Amino acid sequence: MLSSRPFLLLIALPLVLALLLGGVIFGGQALSDSHVDDDIQRALSQTLDTSSEIELAKLQKVQYGYTICGLYRTASSERGYASFMYDTQSDDVILDISSPRYQSRCSLSVACQ
Repeated sequence: MLSSRPFLLLIALPLVLALLLGGVIFGGQALSDSHVDDDIQRALSQTLDTSSEIELAKLQKVQYGYTICGLYRTASSERGYASFMYDTQSDDVILDISSPRYQSRCSLSVACQ
């Protein structure tokens, strides 16, 4: 009669550990991505010096995810969306689309090269 111990040690245990490790890695990534929106909204609120709710749209990760470009709009604004760039390393927000830093990371010409 075959013993179930080799099956557990050679197949079941490594499979369970691999699934658990995958869940931890991808679950942690999903959680960290969900907090990025909150970080962007907080940084925009501080930069704009406003307490109204900020709506984000068309977010795009550039430069290997270290920079996020997109559009924002405050709830109290009657205007449409405006562009921004958020540096995830320094929590810095750039609102001036003519600045060299914005142009080098978020402009259309960078995406087309």
